[in-house]
Amino acid sequence: MSSGAPWHRQLADAEHESITVVRRPEAGLRAVIAVHSTVLGPALGGVRLHPYPTFGDAVEDVLRLSRAMTAKAALAGLDLGGGKAVILGDPAAKTPALIDAFADAVDALGGRYLTAEDVGTDREDMDRIRRRTPHVTGTAITGGGSGDPSPLTARGVLRAMRAAGEAAWGEGLRGRRVLVLGVGKVGGALVDLLVAEGGEVLVADVDADRVRSALQAGAAGAVPADSWDTTPVDVLSPCALGGDLTAERARSLEAHVVVGGANNQLASPEVADMLHAAGTLYVPDFVANAGGIINIAEERKGYDPAVAARAVDRIGETTRAVLALAAREGITPLQAADRLVAERLADARR
Repeated sequence: MSSGAPWHRQLADAEHESITVVRRPEAGLRAVIAVHSTVLGPALGGVRLHPYPTFGDAVEDVLRLSRAMTAKAALAGLDLGGGKAVILGDPAAKTPALIDAFADAVDALGGRYLTAEDVGTDREDMDRIRRRTPHVTGTAITGGGSGDPSPLTARGVLRAMRAAGEAAWGEGLRGRRVLVLGVGKVGGALVDLLVAEGGEVLVADVDADRVRSALQAGAAGAVPADSWDTTPVDVLSPCALGGDLTAERARSLEAHVVVGGANNQLASPEVADMLHAAGTLYVPDFVANAGGIINIAEERKGYDPAVAARAVDRIGETTRAVLALAAREGITPLQAADRLVAERLADARR
C-alpha cells in the first residue's frame, strides 16, 4: 500500500482542508481523521478500523479514501464533501471505550466531518457514537438512520455494471461471467444480486466461510484468492479492501470490464491507463460504489428506503455519462470522471 513517502511528508503535501491525528492511550485509540473538502457541504465518510502495518500506511489510506469521497459525493450530485477516518487496530479487539473516544474526536470537529461505518466498524458502533455526538450517519433505522449501507452499495455497483455491459457488448449481464473479489458485506450482497440477474458468478476470498456462504447463495464456483487475475471473465468486481489492481496484475488481467465496490481499487492512477490500453473497460470506483453515501445522504431529508433506492439507481445514468464522455473525448473513464468532479467543484466555488 505504502507509496514510500514518509508519513509527515504525506501530511505536508496533502491538499486536504484538515488532517487530525487523534491519540487517546487510555482508550487504546490511535486514529487519523481527514477532511478533504467541504466545498459542497460537510465532509462525509466512514471510519475504517484496520491493523495497518505502519502509521504511514494508515495516513496514505485515509488521504486517498477521503479524496475519493469528495469525488464520490460530487459525481452523485450530493451537497456533501469528502472525509474519512481510520483507526489503527484489530477489529476483533474493538472496545466500547475506543468507540467512545473516537466519537468524542468526531464531536470536537463541530460537524465539519460526519462519520459512518466502514471496514472493521458496523451499525452498532454508529449507534454507540450517536450517544456522544450527532455527527454520525448509518445508525439504526428505528432511530431515524439508514442502517447498514452495504446492500445499497451493492445495488449501485450492479447498476454501474449494467451500464458498463451495455457499453462493452451492447447488453446486460445475463449469461455473463462475473468474478466478485472479496465477498464480505458488499461483495456478498452483490453475489445475491448477480445470481438474480442471471449471471454466472465466481467468487474469490481469503475467508473460506465467506466463500462457502457465497456458494450457498448461488455462486457457480470459487477461484483461488491468489490467482483471480488470470481467470477469464467478462467482469471483474473488486469488493475487498483496495489496491488489488497493481500494474503487474493489470498486465495479466483476463477481464473485459472492471466494476466493483471496493475503494481505491487501483494501486496507482497509472493502472487506469494500462487497463485502457489493454482494452479493459474500467469504471472508476468512486462512480460505481457511491450507493452507500447516496443512501446515507437521504437521512438528512428524513430517511425513506424507497426514495434512497431510486437515488442509488441513478448511478447507472452517471456511469453512462462518464463512459460517454470518455468515448467522445478519447480519454480514460477515470479522466472523464475526474473532469466532471472538477467542473462541479469549480461551479460550487464560483
